[in-house]
Amino acid sequence: MAKTWVGRVRSWITKNMDLPQDVMMDLPRITMIGQIHIYIENHRGLLAFTDKELRLLLKQGQLLIKGKSFVIKTILPEEILLEGKIDQVIYINENPGGTK
Repeated sequence: MAKTWVGRVRSWITKNMDLPQDVMMDLPRITMIGQIHIYIENHRGLLAFTDKELRLLLKQGQLLIKGKSFVIKTILPEEILLEGKIDQVIYINENPGGTK
């Protein structure tokens, strides 16, 4: 019940105080430049990386990026800059039951 109340308060503050939702709701901010760069802020960690795939942990779920010739240009605790040919960006929602 406390989580629901906290969520309602955050939503109300975000809506009524004109604050960015990504800041108040712990949402990732994803910025893409064409198909060659993607910058992700507010992630929870790197789960997997190859030259064809990047998987990040988010507060709720995961972010999967598929493509070719991936190179991590910058990695910080909550930010990552990926370069390469980006073909897909997939948000994987994790349900409490363990199914996707």
